[in-house]
Amino acid sequence: MKSFRFNSLADVKAFRISPDSSNYFAILFDKPLDGIENIFVVEIFNVGGATPPNEHATAHEFFYVLHGEGVARCNDEELVIKKGDSLLLHPGNDHAIRNTGRCKLYTLTVMTPNEGFSELIRSGDPVTLDEEDLRILTGA
Repeated sequence: MKSFRFNSLADVKAFRISPDSSNYFAILFDKPLDGIENIFVVEIFNVGGATPPNEHATAHEFFYVLHGEGVARCNDEELVIKKGDSLLLHPGNDHAIRNTGRCKLYTLTVMTPNEGFSELIRSGDPVTLDEEDLRILTGA
């Protein structure tokens, strides 16, 4: 039985789903690493970046804003989000997040169950976290 797994930012792998994506994901915990049925990532949105509109059949998606500001859209409602805010999206709702700030937007994003999200992320292109990412994520 596993008791816990520790993650150092130096060990985290990051991916961009497609070459034209304006956001990327640093995977913290997921099924390939941990045998769990959900995924925990830091989602990083470039200035002006956004997720494509999407919805999940069975998964809840949670966002906690670590740094920056943006707008969350769920169906026809929009909501301004900023550092310290949290948002839970229920299955079956069309949604998107976009960065409206002057710097990158960072969210802790959790999807449960995974619903293929980990596999989608890992099928993308590996990226390296830059100095800004490391500074924000370590609080330096």
